[in-house]
Amino acid sequence: MLTSFLPGFGLGLSLIVAIGAQNAFVLRHGLRRSHVFAICLTCALSDAILIAAGVAGFGVLAETLPWIVTVARYGGAAFLLAYGAISLRAAWRGGQTLTATEQSATSLGAALATCLALTWLNPHVYLDTVILLGSLSSQYPDATVFAAGAMIASFVWFFGLGYGSALLAPIFARATAWRILDVLIGLIMWGIAAKLLLLE
Repeated sequence: MLTSFLPGFGLGLSLIVAIGAQNAFVLRHGLRRSHVFAICLTCALSDAILIAAGVAGFGVLAETLPWIVTVARYGGAAFLLAYGAISLRAAWRGGQTLTATEQSATSLGAALATCLALTWLNPHVYLDTVILLGSLSSQYPDATVFAAGAMIASFVWFFGLGYGSALLAPIFARATAWRILDVLIGLIMWGIAAKLLLLE
């Protein structure tokens, strides 16, 4: 069992930990203590669905219908450009601080809609979960256990990031820290969007 579970957990974690739009979004809401559980659960469940699809053999869909990858790429890039612009505008305006009693200005529905868009409109998510993990799972004794390892890694990472980010709350009691974070998030979003648009 461990010969399949541990590689699935390790590989799943290594793919998720990379800095990206989804992780930046989780970090921001974790710092604000805003809808943390719902956002972490949405990210982890989305990964679990995609990993299950990949291990079940749906990775061939991208090969059968290559236009799906193109649509996801341009749609994802457009969304990331817009989201990045919002973050940079927030950095320009400034004035944000974090206090223990701060209430979220974003509704749960809006937060989950953004979270789902950042997840499901990102072509790299499909490459990492459906295609890469799906194809590698066949190399291990039990593909189902391999998938379970990758899924658990996703839950561990997102909930760790969401709730662990609260430790940084004292730093983000200063407006300057928020402006820096907004600039970094905006640049990350635009960087990923540029990478998507420049793909051959």
